[in-house]
Amino acid sequence: MKVRVASVGVGRFGKRPETLVDLATESAGLALEGVGRKPVDLLVAGTMLAHSPGGPEPFLSRLAARLSLETASGVLVNGASATGAMAFHVAAAYVAAGRADRALVVAAEKMTDRPTATVTRELAASLAPGEAAVGATMPALASLVAQRYAERHSLDPMSFAAPTVHARERAATNPAAQFRTPVGAEEVAASRPIALPLRLLHCAAISDGAAAVVLERGEGPATVLGTGQGFDSLRLVDRADLTTFLATRRAAQRAYEAARITRKELGVVEVHDAFAPFALIDLEDLGICGPGEGSSWYEHGWVRPDGRLPVNPSGGLLGRGHPVGASGLAGIAEIVLQLRGEAGPRAVSAAPRIGLAHSISGLGSQNFVTILGRPP
Repeated sequence: MKVRVASVGVGRFGKRPETLVDLATESAGLALEGVGRKPVDLLVAGTMLAHSPGGPEPFLSRLAARLSLETASGVLVNGASATGAMAFHVAAAYVAAGRADRALVVAAEKMTDRPTATVTRELAASLAPGEAAVGATMPALASLVAQRYAERHSLDPMSFAAPTVHARERAATNPAAQFRTPVGAEEVAASRPIALPLRLLHCAAISDGAAAVVLERGEGPATVLGTGQGFDSLRLVDRADLTTFLATRRAAQRAYEAARITRKELGVVEVHDAFAPFALIDLEDLGICGPGEGSSWYEHGWVRPDGRLPVNPSGGLLGRGHPVGASGLAGIAEIVLQLRGEAGPRAVSAAPRIGLAHSISGLGSQNFVTILGRPP
């Protein structure tokens, strides 16, 4: 059974005063308005760090109450930083199996109301317990990946600035983005060291935000053509190669096979660029270019809206912001807007027929690929 995305709702990302449920309700309301407030029989909600001033947040039930969806069924998911993509895959499976006619998918995160050290510790919970126990953090392990990647491909770390420059340029056209001021490579290289070679502007920022979509049976310009998910070793020390994410390669292969397409048919892509070097690795793992060739795609402008394959027209995680639970669904929502011709000033030059959204959980331990488009 075919499944299509009928509408999208994305609120502004950044430092927001609202609560987690407020943020989710805002985006959900926008998505529901897009289908004329038609009845919803399934609510799939996702968040990684659900909390409220009073303690843990009973997110699903509170969101259902705010949206008056008490008669719907509900599912709550947590896939760390790929939560939004996981929620989408769950909802699509329900609708495709005939277990729901119309599903509302909502993913949200509230992060800026806590100290950076607290958020860093919470994010490290998605790492291998042994690595987190000795003080490993997400930026620290990402820096090991970046170091190995630069060494393997004889790459000047200055090349890592290009994805950030691109992201901020694209985010400037996105009214929902957290960072709408362009930056240059020199500014990226001069930003505060975090875990060398990673500096502040190489890293996606702590953010608040939410995204939502409505899924229905049927076909349209944003039909679900294929989905894929893959695992890799949780511990970095157990991985044979740090310069590639095996989980992405597995997820991409499964999604391409399900959609019955090759990467050459893609017209727009949203990748998970939580750290600038990951944007290069993502392009390689998705089969868009060969090993070590990701940086050349940025250097030659092939990722621009008028390039060979537009990448992250939303600004991605580096530009749009990274409220971890929401980012995966926000990437999917951007692909939908591009396919439906609703992206406004950030629309890519050639109207795409097929798009791909990619999302990473943890440090590449469970990754997702979603392919949308108009069926042949």
